[in-house]
Amino acid sequence: MLIAFDSTQQALRAEMLLEYAEIEIDMYPTPKQITAGCALSIQFPEEDLLAVQEVIVQEKVEIRGIFKQVEDRYEAIAM
Repeated sequence: MLIAFDSTQQALRAEMLLEYAEIEIDMYPTPKQITAGCALSIQFPEEDLLAVQEVIVQEKVEIRGIFKQVEDRYEAIAM
């Protein structure tokens, strides 16, 4: 799964917060299929979805969306 952002500042902020929450993440180039204002996305395991959403909501991180890869495309999931 991955989080897309509209700004690099929010991507870097989310990276710091998720690492502090001890969630396993990787910075990743935003796939071309996802329209976002930032070239960076954060990948994380699907089993950490609830923890990731909790951090995003509590810390008021501005995101474009959370996406799940389905075959060769990405689908937005409900936040």
